[in-house]
Amino acid sequence: MKKELIEAIKKEYQEPKCELNFGTPFQLLVAVVLSAQCTDKRVNSVTEKLFKIAPTPKDFVLMPLKELEQHIFSCGFYHNKAVAIKALSKHLIEKFGGEVPQEMEELTSLAGVGTKTASVVQAVAFHIPALAVDTHVLRVSNRLGVASAKTADEMHKKLLKEVPKDFWIDYHYSIVLHGRYVCKAQKPACDKCALAKYCQYYKEEK
Repeated sequence: MKKELIEAIKKEYQEPKCELNFGTPFQLLVAVVLSAQCTDKRVNSVTEKLFKIAPTPKDFVLMPLKELEQHIFSCGFYHNKAVAIKALSKHLIEKFGGEVPQEMEELTSLAGVGTKTASVVQAVAFHIPALAVDTHVLRVSNRLGVASAKTADEMHKKLLKEVPKDFWIDYHYSIVLHGRYVCKAQKPACDKCALAKYCQYYKEEK
């Protein structure tokens, strides 16, 4: 990854942060599961009420599935997400004493937790160098020419090699914000993009 592009990203996004609200690593884990195919704004609206009722894994295990589905209905895919949250909560209690583990292998052993979710938890909750790849990171990384990949897993492997390790966390959130507000899937705002001069997509479109 070119140093000039790294510096441009750092200049544009000086303090990139996760936009999900949470109080504990467990709550972050739940919020990330809920965020699949859903906006952070919607998730925050749901969890603001949900975490007051159920702040711990035990609370989710005890909560009836139908009740949890009602709470998270507006996040979409509510049945699958409710099943996953209850299952991972049960797993956390049985295998990890109710505490969220920090290792990738242990995190991805939980129901509904893939590499992306685990990477977010590692980076945000535990400040462990990790680089999560969601649809924004996949799209923007391809457009910028940082790496070329068709799937998130493929992009993840490539970015771990292309992006300096000490920039993994900030790269993820900078690119998420860039993809969310500037480099959108439909009609990217290239005329307002601070990274356009480095962008392969922009050069091809011109």
